[in-house]
Amino acid sequence: MNVTGTLILGFVVFFVAQSWFRSFRKNASYKLPPVVPGIPIFGNTFQIPALQQGPWAKKLADKYGEMFTCQFGSQTWVFLNSSRVVNDLMERRAAIYSSRPPFPMTQGIMSGNSRIVLMPYNEEWRTLRKIMHQILTSTKLYMPFEDLESKQLLWDYLEKPDRWWSANGRYANSVIMSVIFGRRSLLDDPDVVELFETLELFLENQQPGVNIVDAFPVLDRLPKRLQWWRPRGERIFEKTKKVYAREEERLRRKMKEGNQKECFGTAFLQTKEVAGMSETQRLFVFGTLMEAGSDTSRVTLGQIIAGAATYPDWVERARVQLDAVCGHHAERLPQWEDRDQLRYITAVVKEGFRWRPNIAEIGAPTMLIKDDEYEGYRFPAGTVFTWNAWAIALSPDEYEDPERFWPDRFLNDDLASPLKGHWAFGPGRRVCAGWKVGEMNVWIAIARLLYCFDFTQVPEKPIDTMTIPQLTKHTAPFDVKVSLRSEAHAALIRRDCEEVTRIQY
Repeated sequence: MNVTGTLILGFVVFFVAQSWFRSFRKNASYKLPPVVPGIPIFGNTFQIPALQQGPWAKKLADKYGEMFTCQFGSQTWVFLNSSRVVNDLMERRAAIYSSRPPFPMTQGIMSGNSRIVLMPYNEEWRTLRKIMHQILTSTKLYMPFEDLESKQLLWDYLEKPDRWWSANGRYANSVIMSVIFGRRSLLDDPDVVELFETLELFLENQQPGVNIVDAFPVLDRLPKRLQWWRPRGERIFEKTKKVYAREEERLRRKMKEGNQKECFGTAFLQTKEVAGMSETQRLFVFGTLMEAGSDTSRVTLGQIIAGAATYPDWVERARVQLDAVCGHHAERLPQWEDRDQLRYITAVVKEGFRWRPNIAEIGAPTMLIKDDEYEGYRFPAGTVFTWNAWAIALSPDEYEDPERFWPDRFLNDDLASPLKGHWAFGPGRRVCAGWKVGEMNVWIAIARLLYCFDFTQVPEKPIDTMTIPQLTKHTAPFDVKVSLRSEAHAALIRRDCEEVTRIQY
């Protein structure tokens, strides 16, 4: 080993050991939930799988009960494994459970400290959250785009059924791009593909244990030239920033040429808030909106399709209602005005959000900002908390027959409350700002897809619903056969949807 390597190793050993010792001494004076055995210094870092962490966390919940503690480097994580404790801590005590732990790699380097989802609970977060809330809760603004793009979705399924998963991604992305930038996305649009690539790079690196500096934030104090992880993070940052900047540059060019549609972007660039932002902050506002509006809808549509192929009994019940409202012989497509009569579709959407938490299988970490006590436990400030999404969704204590896709479970008094009955959008003050848009995106798309298409398993490639991948690298997450319900439904799509394929802006 050369002198530089020896120096780096010495610094790392010193900082890591110091950080671990401080964390160990601090935790020793508090009382934490059952601790999952690990190894000195690194704790449980090497036990958690890099991907599909839900099944791993569920097994621990089955063993330890409503809460357990893990150590990822110097960070102490408490997993909340029931809705009861999530409500008690992350909802009712949200004022002190809503910050974020430090992420020097994924937030600091890869996001230029500007990705709102990882910001601490502070004034900057509140300002950006207000901007996002204003645009993402204007449901009437989205409805015309969701109507148009869901018709394009049907056309894409009709013409290219083997590209159903790409069509889902295009649909979700095109809705948000229409609102934010006043432009549509095309099937297999290379810009959309690259956006999802940068999002998957972020999600890959956000997993606990992937980056040593996120497990031991003290290593961020190393001189930059000794931070061997930094060049990789900077490359991802530049790639991500390029994707975001490309959209803003297109927007500014069209504004200058006088042919840009009015949209969020045109208004946003003229606000006083923008005047005080750096380029990176401004671009990550755009980027966060693009990601928030694209990924949850895309993934949930795929989950519901998997549920339709593996548990077809509920599809028949959905069809009874769809046919009664829209016609047994493909008379017309479901519309927004049908929502009150299509209660079962609303239940399908809620079940899609609950069934297999796929984006955040172990929730999203928040940080306690001051010492707290709960049911005999004493938590130190700085403890990281997360809701164990997979364990809660698949717990028989929470849901009857939890592994089954069964929308009927949501046909209750809370049906019209999209956030009740599941944690897909998160708890407390960090609940996803785009939950209204996400729910509406999925509702109109799945109502029309179920009315027009059948989804069945490929006999030689059955769907394992417990291992549907989080990250797909622009490939299908599973195999499924997509077929038309009838020629009448094909004719309906051609009659009502062909025109939207010629609309460009």
